[in-house]
Amino acid sequence: MRRLAVGDLILGIETSCDETAVAVVERATIVRSSVVASQVEQHAVFGGVVPEIAGRAHAQELVP
Repeated sequence: MRRLAVGDLILGIETSCDETAVAVVERATIVRSSVVASQVEQHAVFGGVVPEIAGRAHAQELVP
């Protein structure tokens, strides 16, 4: 694996059952942007995570 050069960017995408997070990092040390979309409020009324709602919400957040 090659070393990261100045200006190289890494896009990280992470999802859990009720959150979607995206970050852009430069050279693995400088966080350029970090955004978290939470679904906690959407699921709170049901007393827990509803998989159908979670799946649709993840797709809505990630698909342009």
